[in-house]
Amino acid sequence: MDVQALQRSWDRVTRHGDHVALYFYSHLFVTHPEVRPMFPLSMAGQRDKLVSALGRIVSNAHQIEHDTAFLQHLGRDHRKYEVVADHYDAVGASLCATLKHFLGSEWDEELAAHWTAAYQVIARVMVEAAENSSESTPDWWDADVVGVERRTMDLALLQVRPRQPFSYRPGQSVSVEIPQRPRLWRYFSPANAPREDGTIDLHVQQIDGGQVSPTVVRSLAVGDTVRLGAPVGERLTRRSYDPTDLLMVAGGTGLAPLLAVLEQVDLEWQRSGTAPHVHLFHGVRMPWHLYDRPRLRELARERPWFEYTEVVSDDASYPGVRGKVGAIASRHAVPGSTAMVCGGPQMVAHTLQRLSDAGMQPSDITYEHFYYPAADEHTVRPALIPSGEHR
Repeated sequence: MDVQALQRSWDRVTRHGDHVALYFYSHLFVTHPEVRPMFPLSMAGQRDKLVSALGRIVSNAHQIEHDTAFLQHLGRDHRKYEVVADHYDAVGASLCATLKHFLGSEWDEELAAHWTAAYQVIARVMVEAAENSSESTPDWWDADVVGVERRTMDLALLQVRPRQPFSYRPGQSVSVEIPQRPRLWRYFSPANAPREDGTIDLHVQQIDGGQVSPTVVRSLAVGDTVRLGAPVGERLTRRSYDPTDLLMVAGGTGLAPLLAVLEQVDLEWQRSGTAPHVHLFHGVRMPWHLYDRPRLRELARERPWFEYTEVVSDDASYPGVRGKVGAIASRHAVPGSTAMVCGGPQMVAHTLQRLSDAGMQPSDITYEHFYYPAADEHTVRPALIPSGEHR
């Protein structure tokens, strides 16, 4: 396949903006009306996600060898929508119809063959992963809400208990569907390492104008049942008993997956008496957003291997460390350590740049590719997969 031709053609198509997604979904729903119930009743805020993701993944198909694990995660995760192999044919046909519509005479036999080949590779990886996982796991996990705490005016801490065994690694994320917003799945990161009782802590920040997060914060209650998708992501995970020191940089509720990794390290320390040095920087706009301050301060007092630094950016009266968390953390970069970064896209991009400027190698800086693409040594690129309301 001609990678440059794929990328050039997709760039030309995206110049048409929202019309691309409108055409794609109109074609999909008219030609395959049976797939319409798989999508939310209101497509506002959802309309561009699938077509944008498809275009960016396919036009970057030359990286498929590096992204196989990611696509396998996507294939397993899409089982929650009850996606089967025939649905990939429908989506592929609508994608090609959309390209033909906006490219006009440029959509010739050769270009169509390149796009078809790229899409077939990606669909095959996803379908095989879904089929293999169906032998051992359900399409989704029902989970009971067993705890709700409104920690701040716009943030809730949830605790859910899956009804079936649910395995994940600290640092991974899971998609969640709440009963009040059917078919609107959002990704959250467990804030704890796996427990014997199976409970999972989720941190949910209310997003202004969001379709899901305001309802979670305001309305979800103990006794409700939510659905969980398959765990995804590997970049923020670590091997058990890995001795590599960690520089953790969190923005807002990007703290959640790092807390899970931190708990993993602490459990290993309690068992073995050894642990890597971990320095966690938590950046927020205002000091009252430091929602887990008491627990982290206590842990820093009790654990010789752990340091905790709070960073506030927007409150000029704050007496502690002020500034952008990535800039502050980069001053503490240590050769040989691994940096774990999680937060909003702008915070992540800024932190990656500052850590790179401080001399850290790209291979020593981890951030989740499910939300942000792999960056080369010089460039931080926009996300391949739009995450919507992540937390």
